[in-house]
Amino acid sequence: MNGNIKKKLVAAVLAGVVATGAGVGASRAFAAEADRESIAQIALLQSLAQGYFGGTITAGELRALGDTGIGTFEGLNGEMIVLDGKVYQALGDGSVVVCPDETVIPYATVTFFDKDIAVKLEKIKDKAALEKALNEAVRKHGANSFYMVKMPAEFSSILFRSEYGSQKPYPTLVEALKDKQTEFTEKNIKGTLVGLYCPSYMGELNSVGWHFHFLSEDKKKGGHILELSLKNATAHLDQTDKFTMILHKDKQFHELNLAKDMKEDIRSAEQDTKGKLTEEK
Repeated sequence: MNGNIKKKLVAAVLAGVVATGAGVGASRAFAAEADRESIAQIALLQSLAQGYFGGTITAGELRALGDTGIGTFEGLNGEMIVLDGKVYQALGDGSVVVCPDETVIPYATVTFFDKDIAVKLEKIKDKAALEKALNEAVRKHGANSFYMVKMPAEFSSILFRSEYGSQKPYPTLVEALKDKQTEFTEKNIKGTLVGLYCPSYMGELNSVGWHFHFLSEDKKKGGHILELSLKNATAHLDQTDKFTMILHKDKQFHELNLAKDMKEDIRSAEQDTKGKLTEEK
């Protein structure tokens, strides 16, 4: 890791969290050490895809597990950007608020960010070009690691989405986005891209490859990135070789069939504009 030996941060983290997962939220007791070298994942993208929009962990508890990351909120009420220790909520109208600590989180991934690798970027014409450049760094440093990316930049153009929240009984992720997804295009806007890379073996627990969110420099706009372009920037990667999964202590969560194949739904939710979501299949 380029000689960068990270220190462990003694922080308030949920009692009972182990690397293979544990129920949380029922207790407000805090105990263990938060490891800067670990990605902490709340539930699964596959549970979110099936319509589990509830949760038992709060935003305050999430902040004890990392200062940088992405996710969403109870009811699929907008997109999450965790940056510099604050949890930002990009709402359905594209505006952004700082999330109250008591807000419930159904799904998120966070880490304590360290700048392990710098990737200089030029003439990035689209999201695919960005992913190609970042993937070159991933292959060089270790394709089976996790990576969180943080990239402040001026974007020549950026297309991002958020969504209005759904009510119980919750639909699936794709069905919710068909009805609730909102999209925004900005030109020559400054802001920060935050994203996660999951290696190929994570297909049953998350989405393989890159997943990017955006927060404008003035903290007023943001969401899940669908497309982008930029002239130049430096992306910083945090290479991480530990993974902690935290499962919800909730009867409904444990009734889900998490062996169900949700790959196409996840691909659609990650990549499709609202027009594509609503097309007849």
